[in-house]
Amino acid sequence: MAFINPPLIDILPGVLDSEKISKKTPSKSNKSIEILTVPKRFKEYKQKNVAIPLNQNLFQKILSEVYKTVIVTEIKTKTDLMKLANRKPDLVFSGVKYLDFNNEKIWLNDFLDDHHISYIGSSRKALNREYDKSIAKRIIKEAGIATAEYFTSSPGEHPLKVSVPIDFPLFIKPLQGGDSIGIDALSIVNDHIGMTAKIAHIFATQKSRSLIETYLPGREYSVGIFENEVTKVLTAMPIEIEVDKNYNGHCILDFDTKKNDIERVHKVVDKKIHSQLSALGKAAFTALGGRSFGRIDFKMSGENRPHFIEANLMPGLGKGYFYRCCSLNLGISYEQMIIRIAQNRLVS
Repeated sequence: MAFINPPLIDILPGVLDSEKISKKTPSKSNKSIEILTVPKRFKEYKQKNVAIPLNQNLFQKILSEVYKTVIVTEIKTKTDLMKLANRKPDLVFSGVKYLDFNNEKIWLNDFLDDHHISYIGSSRKALNREYDKSIAKRIIKEAGIATAEYFTSSPGEHPLKVSVPIDFPLFIKPLQGGDSIGIDALSIVNDHIGMTAKIAHIFATQKSRSLIETYLPGREYSVGIFENEVTKVLTAMPIEIEVDKNYNGHCILDFDTKKNDIERVHKVVDKKIHSQLSALGKAAFTALGGRSFGRIDFKMSGENRPHFIEANLMPGLGKGYFYRCCSLNLGISYEQMIIRIAQNRLVS
């Protein structure tokens, strides 16, 4: 990746949508940043205790252009963690959920909160709200934000059509997890037989209950959110995600589409929809207790009304949807996005 220098984001806190991109490299900040990692487990594709993997060497290079002290710290033992607490860096940059020391589980964000150390992303409590999609939808509904009617189920819980509390067609996905895992062309069901089969498949393959919702046939959107720690002002960045029709004639963002990167992402040019999504994205982020940055997903109903789908309060920091939210709305580079994530969490 080509490193851009200059320009870089001005490091002054409180600079938001109208932030100025400096034309010359500013003097480096004295703030200290530690990029925290944990040892990779042998031949394990995805560690359960890691929410998002970080390219620590790349992030160190990017952040070192603006901050004097940027180090990569690998936490192997509880002693390593306590040393981090004693150093008390101004910011921890990490995608780790929890640390396991001889069967003692320590949730990283709880630990950092207890030691008054700032970090990127949301609190454990907020991440737990997001993780269970039914909890997130309940909170969103209580906040007055539209979301499709829903219920949850496992095999055998709704054995008859009359026991299904909402009307077909329905959309079915795992209650927990992300990356559209468990979503495919059979996620849209028009009858009880299809519903029962999909619930059974999710339980067998994902070991998860299912979230069953009223199917929303409209366009799909995602709203990136930045929060500035100093001002508490939120910046919303909506994008539209367009996919082709599958063999059943439906446009759904399923696992294979994401895996093969064949969806198309656009800037939201309709001013009314942009305004609606921005307001709803901010409201949902706040209702769920989001902090730092995140993404809120929406889909249109048949009446073209945006409905909350789910939230991602710790989105990946590659060149995925969150980066495209930033690029299309703010016109900033990948490097500038990483700097802004750090900048927004540092209190002067």
